[in-house]
Amino acid sequence: MTIHKRPTIYKIIRRGRLRDFSVHNSTNKRYRCVKYGIRRLAKVEKVIEERLKRQAKRYNKDYPGQLFHGDTKRLPLFEEQSRTRRGEYLFVAIDDYSRELYAGIFSDKTPYSSAKFLEQTIEECPYTIEEYMTDNGKEYRGDPNHHAFMRRCREHQIEQRFTKVKSPKTNGKAERVLRTIMEMWHHKTHFKSSAHRKTELIRFVNFYNGVRPHKSLNNQTPEEVLKHYFNPQKL
Repeated sequence: MTIHKRPTIYKIIRRGRLRDFSVHNSTNKRYRCVKYGIRRLAKVEKVIEERLKRQAKRYNKDYPGQLFHGDTKRLPLFEEQSRTRRGEYLFVAIDDYSRELYAGIFSDKTPYSSAKFLEQTIEECPYTIEEYMTDNGKEYRGDPNHHAFMRRCREHQIEQRFTKVKSPKTNGKAERVLRTIMEMWHHKTHFKSSAHRKTELIRFVNFYNGVRPHKSLNNQTPEEVLKHYFNPQKL
């Protein structure tokens, strides 16, 4: 629904509330036609219905660790780096309930790197991770008997979930946090080296979890949400 049509719709609604069903002058004859009005109203109702459906898809899980979203992104080379050198990859995991972020930088995106990142996340995370959702990339999915990441999930009793093929929006929270990291951290920082970039990533994660308020969390930080969940009587 475009903005310039809203006044007309509000005017019609107001007339309806006043039970004013008389014919009004219009520069367009079809606007005075009941048949056109009914079709137009049906279109407006469809737009509203689709908007409500999109809003209904926004959800939070019931408790920390119930579902984690994971994703990977290739990081840009440093200015002084040769284009022939291998790049580095950013791995992220975010708790659906609290939006608590975990992140790490690795030299590739093999199953072994994703398994190392999972171990790092489990070690840092103070609560149990029950499910882990990712896309169908090779770093996350393969032969269950030989795939390092899949084996690590089984060892820690973490159920894997995957997005629908060619439907990245089903893992939208991980994609969104990657975009936030790049916009708020990577694009605004001049890195001197790989070690410097990893140090700055740790600082940003601390900022994201403990300082930056989130609209989806009623302007609380992930740390505040977790403190309230585990110690509600202290708040």
